[in-house]
Amino acid sequence: MYAVVQIGGKQHKVQPDATFRVDCLTGEVGQTLELNKIAMIVDRDKVLVGKPFVEGAILRVTVLEQGRDRKIQVYTYKAKTNFHRMAGHRQDVTTLLVEGITYPGQEGES
Repeated sequence: MYAVVQIGGKQHKVQPDATFRVDCLTGEVGQTLELNKIAMIVDRDKVLVGKPFVEGAILRVTVLEQGRDRKIQVYTYKAKTNFHRMAGHRQDVTTLLVEGITYPGQEGES
């Protein structure tokens, strides 16, 4: 089973019990979040595609870490004018653990 979820304007393919990193989300370490912007769910031979999102689907995640990503270097150079500029940037990121994916009509759902 896997799902495609939209977080912060980006889409991520996630599976249960997997970790992934996204741009900074508000939440404390250990807090459980419920995300509902799920674009697609694949469960064995069953495929649910949303328009734009699957109605009633929920992705439960736990915040594992709030931190910063690796530093990227930005270098600007203009020829013939002796112009150089170097800058760096570190993006705030959140590491999430997928607890489960639920959707309407799921087998074993009560």
